[in-house]
Amino acid sequence: MDGAAPSKRKTRVQQLEREGEVAADFLETLLDIADLDGDIDVDVDGDRAAVAIVDSEEGRVPRRLVGTDGKVLEALQELTRLAVQVETGERSRLMLDVAGHRAERRTALVELAHRSIAEVKETGEQRSLEPMSAFERKVVHDEVSAAGLVSESEGVEPRRHIVILPA
Repeated sequence: MDGAAPSKRKTRVQQLEREGEVAADFLETLLDIADLDGDIDVDVDGDRAAVAIVDSEEGRVPRRLVGTDGKVLEALQELTRLAVQVETGERSRLMLDVAGHRAERRTALVELAHRSIAEVKETGEQRSLEPMSAFERKVVHDEVSAAGLVSESEGVEPRRHIVILPA
């Protein structure tokens, strides 16, 4: 085997780390301008940069940065992705979390997916879930796939939802 794959992988990780750094700089500036507390954590999670605004020693991250149903968080993520794209020239898929909201939501979605999967397997009937954001749908689709079933997204934003199909 040639050594191209490891160096290509390293280059991709470096690119994601750079995205995280750019995002962190943008978010730190934004927090400073708004005079809000919070520290920035940067990581690489699979194939995307993961950036989180977390509580700092100075104080808690204002939960209004999450907003109702995560709407402010989604908007802040899009702004951050745009800032990264302007700086790097590349479209970013970075994932932003604020005060652990996405981590908590992911846990709840996995539980919902498992209950819904069990129901579909037991009844043999498809199950439609409530409308979800793209992040939320991805979490559920991954769980359904891992369970050996198929799911589809149906509808149009903001009413786009998942349908889990029986085997």
